[in-house]
Amino acid sequence: RELLPPWLVIVGGLTGIMLLCISTKDVPIAPLRTKYGIVLDAGPSHTILFIYQWTTTNASKTGVIRECRSCPEQGPGVSNYAYSPQKVGKSLELCLNWAWKEIPAEQHSQTPIYLGATASMRQLNLTHPTLSDGLLAALTVALKSSPFDFQGAQILSSPDEEAFNWVAVNYVLENFFKYDWRGQLVPCRKGMAGVLSVGETSTQLTSKVEENQAPREGVRLQLYGQTHNVYTHRCPCHGTAQLRSRLLSRLIQ
Repeated sequence: RELLPPWLVIVGGLTGIMLLCISTKDVPIAPLRTKYGIVLDAGPSHTILFIYQWTTTNASKTGVIRECRSCPEQGPGVSNYAYSPQKVGKSLELCLNWAWKEIPAEQHSQTPIYLGATASMRQLNLTHPTLSDGLLAALTVALKSSPFDFQGAQILSSPDEEAFNWVAVNYVLENFFKYDWRGQLVPCRKGMAGVLSVGETSTQLTSKVEENQAPREGVRLQLYGQTHNVYTHRCPCHGTAQLRSRLLSRLIQ
């Protein structure tokens, strides 16, 4: 067999030695910058503060986020402060101070914070709109005084709340995108799951519908390069309270 030229062997050996001697620290890779966001879920029984984080990585112009920490507020839900709105801000202080410590100080002013109130505040807004407006105003003052970037405090409509639940479930199930064998984000084509949400007074079924079947009261979402028309079918009087009453009735009989 024909041997390799001596000069080629020497060059190859020197190249190998050079590669072995070069430390990985000599070729630094700029780390992706981590960003943070805060969401306060003001539910009927209590409020929970969630901290989310993400980097510049995105999939089809939509961010890839993950929940990193949460803090349940001590005390009842915000609607219980309807007649004492001056106390509602105090109820958020513990978790706001906790978030202040968890998020790097240099990121505070760039961290968006948002509060979404759900069922009990919707009910209060129907029966006593002046009280609900006063509560939202007090919550706005409390959150604006925090070091974070206040983005709003509002009462979520039932379709919006269920649409967000639908997004959360399908996000966790990786139905929007997934990581391939190279660790890169690629679209997922396995379809979207429906969500059955059982509340105290009603049950909701939320699913994606086709464009030509999208009802007027549905929610239209643009996520990960795709458009989703999400519709919620609500079944009143089919919640846990009614189930409990029926069970007690059967037991008595």
